[in-house]
Amino acid sequence: MPVKAKEPRKSVTLEIQGMTCASCALRIEKTLGRVPGVEEAVVNFATEKANVSVGSEGPSAEQLTEAVEAVGYRARLGGAAEGRAGRKETPTLQIGGMHCASCVARVEKALESVEGVNSASVNLATEKATVEMGSQVVFDQLRRAVEAAGYSASEITGKGAEAVPLETATSAEVRDAERRREDRILKRDLWVSLGLGVPAMAIGMFVKELPGREWILLGLTAPVWAYAGRRFHQNSLKLARRFAANMDTLVSLGTTAAFLWSAVAVFTGRTDQIYFDSAAVIIALILLGRVFENRAKSRARDAIGRLLELQPPRARVERNGQEMEIPLEQVRTDDIVVIRPGDKFPVDGVVVEGRSSVDESMLTGESLPVEKGTEDEVTGGTINGNGALRYRATRVGEDTTLAEIIRIVEAAQGSKAPIQRLADRVASVFVPIVIAIALVTFLAHILVFDHAATVGLISAVAVLIIACPCAMGLATPTAIMVGTGKGAEYGLLIKGGESLEKAGDLSLVVFDKTGTLTRGVPEVTEVLPVNGHTTQDVLKLAAAVERQSEHPLAAAILREAEKQGIDVRDGLKIEDFDYTPGLGIEARINGEQIRLGSRRFFNFRIGPLEADLSRLEGDGQTVVLVGKGDSLLGALAVADQPKEEARAVIARLHRLGLKTAMLTGDREATARAIARRVGINEVEVIAEVLPGDKAAAVLDLQKKGESVAMVGDGVNDAPALAQADLGMALSSGSAVAMETADVTLLGSDLGSVARSIKLARRTVRTIKQNLFWAFFYNVLAIPMAAAGLLNPMIAAGAMAF
Repeated sequence: MPVKAKEPRKSVTLEIQGMTCASCALRIEKTLGRVPGVEEAVVNFATEKANVSVGSEGPSAEQLTEAVEAVGYRARLGGAAEGRAGRKETPTLQIGGMHCASCVARVEKALESVEGVNSASVNLATEKATVEMGSQVVFDQLRRAVEAAGYSASEITGKGAEAVPLETATSAEVRDAERRREDRILKRDLWVSLGLGVPAMAIGMFVKELPGREWILLGLTAPVWAYAGRRFHQNSLKLARRFAANMDTLVSLGTTAAFLWSAVAVFTGRTDQIYFDSAAVIIALILLGRVFENRAKSRARDAIGRLLELQPPRARVERNGQEMEIPLEQVRTDDIVVIRPGDKFPVDGVVVEGRSSVDESMLTGESLPVEKGTEDEVTGGTINGNGALRYRATRVGEDTTLAEIIRIVEAAQGSKAPIQRLADRVASVFVPIVIAIALVTFLAHILVFDHAATVGLISAVAVLIIACPCAMGLATPTAIMVGTGKGAEYGLLIKGGESLEKAGDLSLVVFDKTGTLTRGVPEVTEVLPVNGHTTQDVLKLAAAVERQSEHPLAAAILREAEKQGIDVRDGLKIEDFDYTPGLGIEARINGEQIRLGSRRFFNFRIGPLEADLSRLEGDGQTVVLVGKGDSLLGALAVADQPKEEARAVIARLHRLGLKTAMLTGDREATARAIARRVGINEVEVIAEVLPGDKAAAVLDLQKKGESVAMVGDGVNDAPALAQADLGMALSSGSAVAMETADVTLLGSDLGSVARSIKLARRTVRTIKQNLFWAFFYNVLAIPMAAAGLLNPMIAAGAMAF
């Protein structure tokens, strides 16, 4: 009996709105996990995304979004992946004119109103709508529906169907505008709370004899409670309608209890029982934590925008015998793309005509360009050198290598858990317990101890105020603020706390090679003259010829000549310069033929240098032979040298009890040679890997039980930096690497790696201590408040302490 093949799981990505803390993420995870057919759900509070794995008979995206919305949050489909070969070819529309989430809802509703449309998902950030529909629906019907709703639409498909150009804001501009608006509102609320809350605190604590003091405090606190704190009140009410609670509930209850109790006291003349300063300061402190949290989430998302910027917006293609420039989205598979010197390749493909050197550093991290000719593959986002090429597009749109890198980065970022998950898990249980304790306290004082209602109310308010989760909510942000501030003094920019919890038990530090362990610039390491010639002879003639070249090796040779004080213009007449791609260059100098290049470029024996060439090539260096006529003058060895501090840094990490490894796209011989020189065990060298493989290699190490820190500097390192438990990027590298990493090391000093790990460990230790004291304080203080041993003012002071 044949065994039925196991059907692959599908992964659905939902974009979640309305989360305010990690307990919200935990609540959504549990909700999604209860939906029949869901195998796993992971919600990332920082990126505001949920990755849901479902079986072949699992729920639809609509069922998942309905489940999320049923517990008080907003959700929309962010994309679905069914494997590279299994993605559905559904029409994608470019939407123009959207500016907020309500626009998204209107466009989705308009598209779904078209007969034959099964579902529509609109993404505000990318301004794209993905439509699942029957074959009877045509694009014009969809376009008319969108235009009737007040927006514009053009068609894009995975096959590269032509689209009408949009004269509207780009997706990056829309994303940035939405982000700036959110930051502006949050910061405005923070400044209101600080501007009014700090004077309220000063008057409440230190100025007791001010005329009209209670009315001044009421006037200062009312805007803080009602306006700056409105997000807490709104969210707690929304959750209360669904019989749910989170940390916003306690913030709202505690501040509302303190404010309303104080307001009643003012109007009844009991001015000895006002606690306005508590309400104002609580709101200000929580908003301050939200500002830092929002900044960290914003930086996490910026990496994707940086990657998207690598692709040129337009491409030059040949159609119907004519060369034309079209938007990138219109490039189709099998189009002939024309590339001029200095152009970026818009899509992946295969060269059909021409030769050139291509800068693939964004892909491999290597500083040396790669020679490309007929039948060679080229990758979108890489940069052409000084030749012209024609190539056939083989992968466009979502199928390109760069698109795959973006998906890898998104998936790795989405899998990270915030450092405060422990606190919020406790808080999810803690909140309803505290509310119940406050209610029981009030009733017990009246019914059991026969106290006045005022006594019971004061004790209940004290419970709510002293249990307000400032300590739990701020244990992480305050430690991170101190840690990041101290890090800045050491030249370390720590993005946030999302991966710092892993720093305490790191076991392995993985380094990229080029630009990280090495200087990233080729240098002449040896000059080997033969047949009676001198080092000066070889270097002078080589530099004279290389003056005509733009190759990075030429720049290395010219720098070495300048360093040795050689004037390449002195008495040398250069003519008949010729470049043979992939082999070398030659020219006539003072009437003699001078040739520079690889072994294959010479037709005479190089016996005198055979042993040296084998040694240098075995050490991963590039050798340039120099000849005059039919004789060999010598050779130059060129290599990317390790940084001076690399070996000491590796040794220091070993002393900290950490293992080290190298992960690079370079040749294995070169990688092993560098590893030997810096002190990394050759067994721990993974070479000749592409960006996707780098992330997979890090994941493999994690599956073996390693807690991995990745150190890199290039675009090609971004997926691995995102996948690692702790990503560390050099600021001398690419912006994408810095945006993706958790820690940016200012400059290119590798010594910061060990310093940042020590600082991260110390920060995590401090956070754990803070959380312990926060929980201990609540466990001790709540019974005292319930017993009437703490009035709200003392409770507020204890909480502030």
